[in-house]
Amino acid sequence: MSTQAATADAVATKTPLLKSRLGSFLAVVPLSFWVVNHLWDNLSAFNGGDAWQKSVTTYSNPYAQALTFIIVMLPLLFHTGWGLVRLFSFRPNNNRYNNYGNFKYILQRVSALGVLAFLGAHIWLAFLRPRLMLGHPEMFEDIAREMHFHGPTLVVYLLGTLGTAYHLANGLQGFAMGWGLLGSERAMRRFEPVSILIFLLLTAMSWSAIYALYQAGGALGPAGH
Repeated sequence: MSTQAATADAVATKTPLLKSRLGSFLAVVPLSFWVVNHLWDNLSAFNGGDAWQKSVTTYSNPYAQALTFIIVMLPLLFHTGWGLVRLFSFRPNNNRYNNYGNFKYILQRVSALGVLAFLGAHIWLAFLRPRLMLGHPEMFEDIAREMHFHGPTLVVYLLGTLGTAYHLANGLQGFAMGWGLLGSERAMRRFEPVSILIFLLLTAMSWSAIYALYQAGGALGPAGH
């Protein structure tokens, strides 16, 4: 075999790995920081509407808003495309390998669909629609009342944030495996409690923010009153 052919085969072999690593990097690094920061900002709902409005919807200048949107949307779009390709290419084999790791793998793929639908709706309804169609950011009073008086909204947020917390926590473990940070079965088992802890922390932050909005909505009363 010639040197050129060997090099071409090596590049072809590495390409799927490089794409997988790039996909996991763009999913984990920028989006993880954004999710944690977004949840932390939403916890300001415990301090009232003004504090929430300042933390969640106010930007220092239009460039900061545009930059935040780009940092979130571009990696999210890339990861979505990469994830959809993987989702429709995998074949469940739980009948042959009925174990915890395989169950997590399938749950990760299934949760991806729910998270995609939730984030798409959330970005449109909470970020794009108010600014593009109403001329102002999302209002605290609106989301608080929705949480308290509109059951489907509350359920969607509870399940959507739960799925996001699981997808991100489990994705961190996959990221560490893909980048060689967890190179053995023992290392993966030792990281499992860390992954579970991250999942619980993200869920606690999410549901705490939802609870604060729910309580605030009850105090505000139904719209029009």
